[in-house]
Amino acid sequence: MQVTLKKGAKVAGTIAVLKNPITWIIAGILLLLTSIFGLALFISISLGGDSTFDSGITGEGVGGTAQVSAEVLRYEPLIRKYAEENGVEEYVGLIMALIQQESGGRHLDVMQSSESIGLPPGAITDPELSIKIGVKYFAEVMKKAKGDPKLALQSYNMGSGFIPFALEHGGYSKAVAVEFSEMMAAKMGWDSYGDVDYVANVMRYYNDKNDSVVVKGDGTQIFNVEEVHKIMKQYLGRPYVWGGRIPAAGGFDCSGLMEYAFRQVGIDMIGTAQAQYDKTKPIPEDQIKPGDLVFFSTYKPGPSHVGMYVGDGKFINSNDNGLEYSSVEEWKKQYPFLGFRRIQ
Repeated sequence: MQVTLKKGAKVAGTIAVLKNPITWIIAGILLLLTSIFGLALFISISLGGDSTFDSGITGEGVGGTAQVSAEVLRYEPLIRKYAEENGVEEYVGLIMALIQQESGGRHLDVMQSSESIGLPPGAITDPELSIKIGVKYFAEVMKKAKGDPKLALQSYNMGSGFIPFALEHGGYSKAVAVEFSEMMAAKMGWDSYGDVDYVANVMRYYNDKNDSVVVKGDGTQIFNVEEVHKIMKQYLGRPYVWGGRIPAAGGFDCSGLMEYAFRQVGIDMIGTAQAQYDKTKPIPEDQIKPGDLVFFSTYKPGPSHVGMYVGDGKFINSNDNGLEYSSVEEWKKQYPFLGFRRIQ
């Protein structure tokens, strides 16, 4: 966040809005200590950690994958927790991209959200509190922006006052952001106001190439195909993790993804690819439909890889490239194909 115009975000806790000079002095000392500590933390991570980006997750509805650093990815469970509490779980990936822009996960005020409750920048020193407040505010501006992600993002940076201004000027655009920034800078007597490139800066960490994959069941599977696909799609981009069977593992292996997603809808697919093969019945290729499972033999003879068919020759699966959509025909060229099978 760049400005202090966020209003209405309230949270229970020990941080109070600063109302007198003495409190401001105390806050200043706290902010100085936070900055020093944050700098030390940044140096520690930069010198001793892996600076490469880990793939993040997908926000269903927005579509896409947040390409974020390991420092941001570690906060995914908290982001998801508060996103679900505020009804914006479909935007988890977008929020992670926002955090990558705000702090890279390297500062205690992870979402730079202290200003939304009237505190100086960086005054919050509890990462979870920063995420709790930041996600709540994001949900508020998303609602006011009528579900427009770009308008909500720019408002997260410039304050909710940007929303009515943008709506009166044809909606979000960089030109509208520039106009609002210049107006507010003149009003406040500042050299500049907010970041007019904020949306572009956030979106560089967000890839929406998977938004076009839409899965529709015909109602003949024994489960809701769209629901199972939605569960799996949340984790697009997550790395392949041998034995990974729950999100907390950081990723899934192929059978772990099937086991986890189907468990959410009451279907028992516990076990390896071989076990899942044995629990299903073969389906001729000319009769396949979204929701059928597809099996290959990879590192050993017999069923050793599994994914769920989503239509148009594609299946969703977790492989060495991470959780992604793959082409059935391309896989047939590389590995022995064991056929399609249906859950009974």
